Amino acid sequence: MTSGPFTEFDRTAMARAVVLAGKGLTTTHPNPRVGCVIARGERIVGEGWHERAGEPHAEIHALRAAGPQAAGATAYVTLEPCSHHGRTPPCADALVAAHVGRVVFAVADPNPRVNGRGAQILRNAGIQVASGLLEREAAELNPGFLKRMRTGRPWVRLKLAMSLDGRTALANGASHWITGEAAREDVQHWRARSSAILTGIGTMLSDDPRLDVRLPEPPSGPRPKPLRVVLDSRLRTPPDARIFSTGGAVLILTSEPAAGRDGDVDLKRRRLMEHAAVEAMGADGSGRPRLPDVLDRLGRQEVNELWVEAGATLAGAFLQQSLADELLLYVAPKLLGPQARPLLDWEEIRDLRQAPGFVLLEVGRIGADLRLRLRPDHDEGGTAL
Repeated sequence: MTSGPFTEFDRTAMARAVVLAGKGLTTTHPNPRVGCVIARGERIVGEGWHERAGEPHAEIHALRAAGPQAAGATAYVTLEPCSHHGRTPPCADALVAAHVGRVVFAVADPNPRVNGRGAQILRNAGIQVASGLLEREAAELNPGFLKRMRTGRPWVRLKLAMSLDGRTALANGASHWITGEAAREDVQHWRARSSAILTGIGTMLSDDPRLDVRLPEPPSGPRPKPLRVVLDSRLRTPPDARIFSTGGAVLILTSEPAAGRDGDVDLKRRRLMEHAAVEAMGADGSGRPRLPDVLDRLGRQEVNELWVEAGATLAGAFLQQSLADELLLYVAPKLLGPQARPLLDWEEIRDLRQAPGFVLLEVGRIGADLRLRLRPDHDEGGTAL
């Protein structure tokens, strides 16, 4: 909720802080992306952003840049200053020690260790505090962190690619490539901002994907490698799969019990454990790991944004169980015909009122293709952040 009034310069300064926060889009996991601007009157005297976990937060960088000029100044921060000791000291205490006169933050931090305490520390020190300025813009930078702090689960972003007639592959399974090179590069940027990338055993066996990030490293240094997650109910992932050849952690979630029913299962488990962590989950009615339990498990591992690249069955399950927070749908200007494979595989819908609806957030051209970004129409504004 906005607690103004805010001036035009307030909005300009916070917009700059949002831009700064975006510089950490691929490097701050599992921390949020945060930017900070410090201004005296309408003159910016310091700015900074959080670059990676374990390093100084945005406020600290901005205070160091401002030096003595921070006294009596206004600090614009995209997230409520933290109030707890983690890998770094509390930013609220640092702002108090610098004698800033006013703090404006965009989004309240739902982290139970903060959750209003940062703002209260500032107020107790006699600092003016206002919040809610450019709240939506700042929240869009951290959908996963905000959701995980509120629900314990990551933000699930489902990637789909199809032809104009809603097909993903020819009847014989050929699908390389439906979309063009620009769309495939765009996918790399979305992977890079994700804490984890998830697929199913069907995709593993048919495509042998690497699920890595093939982009140059940012100027600030190597970005964290997303965790790769494979849902493999019967431990059919080949030990020589390409996913094990690119570095970074791999987690295989299975519904096979830890003590296999036979020697063959135990052998497969031991072989896979040479390359990956293997964990047994509770099974759904089809014998596959229960998706809500999977999300709970990844939330405990501090996964903020989960990127799902999967086949029609697993993608359909995420949607039918209302577990996808966002869809990125790439549409290629091609027709594959009615014999080609469909986008989703799920139970028949017999009533249009049961058909899932979506809010179209944006549509843009990516090379020769289109990219649609959508969220489930749970309310008028789509899934709330």
